[in-house]
Parts: sequence; C-alpha cells; structure tokens
Amino acid sequence: MSEKLKTIKELADELGVSKKKIHYQVSKLDSDLIQKLDGTIYLGNRAIKAIKENIGYVSKTKLDSGAIQNRQHLDSELDTQNTKLIHEKSEQINYLKEQIKNKDNQISVKDEQIKSLVEAQKQIQNLLDQQQRLALQDKKLLEGFCCKV
Repeated sequence: MSEKLKTIKELADELGVSKKKIHYQVSKLDSDLIQKLDGTIYLGNRAIKAIKENIGYVSKTKLDSGAIQNRQHLDSELDTQNTKLIHEKSEQINYLKEQIKNKDNQISVKDEQIKSLVEAQKQIQNLLDQQQRLALQDKKLLEGFCCKV
C-alpha cells in the first residue's frame, strides 16, 4: 500500500499552522518517519499523525460532529423552553380573554343601568314639567278666585 506523502508546506496549509511550527515538530520525530528527496522533506501518514497529536490538532469532522451534537442538544433545550413559554403565554392569553369577556359583560350591565337611569331622568323631568304647569294653573286659578272675591 503506497501512502500519500506530504511536504511541510502542504501539511502546514492543511492544518492552518505555520511552516515553522511543522519544522519544529518534524525535528522532534524519529528520522525513519521522514523521507528526504532532492532536499525536500516528505512526511508519511505516521509522521503526519504524530505531528497532529503533538500540536493538539482535532480534525474538522470531529469538531463538526461535536458541534452538531452540541447544537442538537441546545436546539432540544430551546425547543423545550419555547414549548414551555408558548404554553405559559397561551394560558395568559386565555386568562386575559376571560377577563375581557367579564369586562364586556360588566360594560353591558352598566349600559343597561345607564339606559334605565336616562329613562328615569326623562320621566322625572316630565313629572317636574307637569308639576310646574299644574302649579302655574293653580296660581292662576287662585288669582282668578281671589280677584272675584
């Protein structure tokens, strides 16, 4: 099985680190892990693995799967919180709707009371007008009677 060899520059670019950092890590490796050809250093899979371990490199797929699991956990928590919040708000809305219904009923009762009071006021005003007319007639009758006597 032929392994894919990488240069220091290729590995540095892949890992997103400096060539100097890779050179330093290469200097710590056993010479049997390193291949030199025309003055260029080539690294095999074992050397690349050792360098990655030494610099604490975590592959993007591992990060991605961890991030996905973390994201799924956070999404699950948010869904739970949102469901709870929706339930609470729904209860508040129902309570407020009930309060509005009660207030509407109270307003209807007040409207009826106002209507009754207005009718009573009109009747009282009519009675007062009648009383004043009768008092005026009585006064005229008394004046007419007094004048005749």
